[in-house]
Amino acid sequence: MSPDLAFILTLALRMAVTAAFVVSASVITERAGPVIGALVATLPISAGPSYVFLALDHDAAFIAEGALASLPINAVTIFLALTYVLLAQRRSALVSFAGAIVVWIALATLSRTVHWSLAGGVVANAIAFAICLPLLRRFRQVKMPLITRRWYDIPLRASLVATLVATVVTLSGWVGPSVSGTIALFPVVFTSMMLILHPRIGGPATAAVLANSGWGLIGLGIAIAVLHVAALRFGSVVGLSLALATCVSWNLGLWWNGRRKLVRV
Repeated sequence: MSPDLAFILTLALRMAVTAAFVVSASVITERAGPVIGALVATLPISAGPSYVFLALDHDAAFIAEGALASLPINAVTIFLALTYVLLAQRRSALVSFAGAIVVWIALATLSRTVHWSLAGGVVANAIAFAICLPLLRRFRQVKMPLITRRWYDIPLRASLVATLVATVVTLSGWVGPSVSGTIALFPVVFTSMMLILHPRIGGPATAAVLANSGWGLIGLGIAIAVLHVAALRFGSVVGLSLALATCVSWNLGLWWNGRRKLVRV
C-alpha cells in the first residue's frame, strides 16, 4: 500500500469515528432536554478525538503546547454561546449563527496575538466565565419542544465534525501545535445545534442548551489545563486520560448537584 493511500484511509477512519461520537452525543442532547444536553455537549466529544489523533502523530510536547493554545479558546467559546443566546431570542437562525461565528473568529484571532502561559489562560477563562455566566442565567429555563428529525440532520453533523478532524490532522504538521490546538477546540457541537435545531424548535429553546453550557465549559477548561500539565510530565496517553476523567467527573458532579437540588424542591 502506498503512503498516500494509507494516509487517506487512516484519515477517513478518523473522520468516521469522530463523526459517530458527535452525532450520537447530539442525538442524546435533543432527547434529554437543555440541561442534560448541555452536559453532553460540553464533553470533549469533538476536541477529544482530535487530540487523540494528534497524539498518534506527534510527541507529548506538541500535545502540551496545543492544549495551552486551546485554553484561551475555551474562554472564546463561552462568548460565542453568549452571542448566540442573545441573538437567538429575536433573530433568525442564520443571523444568530453568523453573529456567533464572527465573534468566535474575531476573539480567536485576537487570542493568537498573545503568548499564553498556563496562568494567563486560566485567568482568561475566569474572567470570561465571570462575565458570561450571570448574563446567561435567565435564558436557561425553556421547555424543549418535540423534535422531528429530518433526513439531512445526521449527514450535516457528520460532515461538520469530519471536516474539522480532517483539517486538524492534515494541517497539524504544517501549522504547528498552537494553531492545531486552536482548530481542535472549534465548537462543532454548538454550531451543529445552531444550524439544525434553531429552524425547527426556535431560537429560545436552542439557546437554552447553550445557556446551560457555561458550567460544563468550565470543566472543559480545567481538563485542558490538566492535559497541558500531565502531558509534559507523564506523556500524551496519561495526559489525555486524566483530561477525559476530569471532564467526565466534573459534568457528573454538575448532574448530581442538579438532581440534589430537584429533590430538595
